[in-house]
Amino acid sequence: MPAQSVRRPLAIVLALAALLAAPGPHAAHAAPGKGPDSVADVAARVMDAVVNISTAQTVSGSRGVQVPQLPPGSPFEDFFDEFFKRRQDDDDQNRSRRVSSLGSGFVITPEGLIVTNNHVIADADEIYANFNDGTKLKAELIGRDPKTDLALLKVTPTKPLTAVKFGNSDILRVGDWVMAIGNPFGLGGTLTVGVVSARNRDINSGPYDNFIQTDAAINRGNSGGPLFNMEGEVVGINTAIISPSGGSIGIGFSVPSATAQPIIAQLEQFKEVRRGWIGVRIQSVTDDLAESLGIGKARGALVGVVTESSPAARAGLKAGDVIITFDGKDVKEVRDLTRVVADTMVDREVDVVVIRNGKEETLRLKVARMPEEDKPGTDQPKTTDAQKVQPKRALGMDLSPITEELRRRYRIKSEITGAVITNVDRGTPADDKGLKAGQVIVQVGQEATASPADVEKQLAELRKQGKKAALLLISDGEGQQQFVTLPLN
Repeated sequence: MPAQSVRRPLAIVLALAALLAAPGPHAAHAAPGKGPDSVADVAARVMDAVVNISTAQTVSGSRGVQVPQLPPGSPFEDFFDEFFKRRQDDDDQNRSRRVSSLGSGFVITPEGLIVTNNHVIADADEIYANFNDGTKLKAELIGRDPKTDLALLKVTPTKPLTAVKFGNSDILRVGDWVMAIGNPFGLGGTLTVGVVSARNRDINSGPYDNFIQTDAAINRGNSGGPLFNMEGEVVGINTAIISPSGGSIGIGFSVPSATAQPIIAQLEQFKEVRRGWIGVRIQSVTDDLAESLGIGKARGALVGVVTESSPAARAGLKAGDVIITFDGKDVKEVRDLTRVVADTMVDREVDVVVIRNGKEETLRLKVARMPEEDKPGTDQPKTTDAQKVQPKRALGMDLSPITEELRRRYRIKSEITGAVITNVDRGTPADDKGLKAGQVIVQVGQEATASPADVEKQLAELRKQGKKAALLLISDGEGQQQFVTLPLN
């Protein structure tokens, strides 16, 4: 037989062997471009780490009947008093009642640390973790963080528990497969599969919103449960849904593990969250602000106010600086800076890269702990009659010096200086930007103003330089500031 004829049957046999050796229909991993054939193996490893969280609390309610108001001396007065007194005594005995709620959670250490949502256990008198094997253990609240809706619990098991570990949510891509396990509608351990629909979602639930959006079915009772990647690692904590009916419509949100891990670590160590703070008020950089600041494309976080004696003030940050990097992390928008500062350990020294007057500068600052309340400003000398000048018109606005009468009328704090807006012409760019009477122009072109004459002088200088727009720093009466740009023509 020719050698070529021998090689062909051999090639066929090898191809068949390779086909038989290929993963079967229950393989956990999917071929490129194809969904997972099965997640059973992954689910079997992690299912016992997912728990049902049940809570109970005592609430007071009033079921009493309002006593009618009768005229003094009415013949029915004694009858009604006796009748309603008996009803009130009965209600007092039944006024307090026990209510319960259900949610989900997951074990992160064999010794019994459990992660869930804050809203699952908020105001609970008793918390229990119900395990897949039927075990029920009373849980102690270690700490909670309402701003990210996370809570850490502790149970005392008689044997090591099945635990899961966190994965890296930062590497998730839209379209990656994920798996949710929880306790929807009190049904017990339920698994659903879907994909990452979007990342970095802001649903206005808190200051640090950065949710993973998924179409894996998440329903009532799933709150606090884990969102797994296909390796069985927790990449999110299921927290919220959008649904007119209360059931899943394929829009669920999970707190990313990258956000949750430092919060959980602090709750374990301190029983509270100690967020970083640098002492600046910031705003988004729009295209027109970017042009006025000379920074090219819109990016970063624009500093509007630097708190006196804050880490930012000591480091030399100024109003008008655009922060583009913090501790080596890019700041593309305001939310990026808010999150990265809050996640930074207190007393850590970091580099901050800012754009100032069109050039990049690197500043060094030491992060402080976020205070409970903003520090009050320092009182400044009041404007005297000798400092008053005549009102001016500029950019479609009437401007006046800040007199004591105007401070009272517009409730302008004593520490705010500049030119107060007393009128804005309708249909002008200033009107379009939302400027209104009572606001104060405190800077023009990043130069401080003390009067309408200063505004007029600085606008003239900008026109002389060939600028097409003026960058104004505007303050309200409370000291909240923002930058706006107005065309000079």
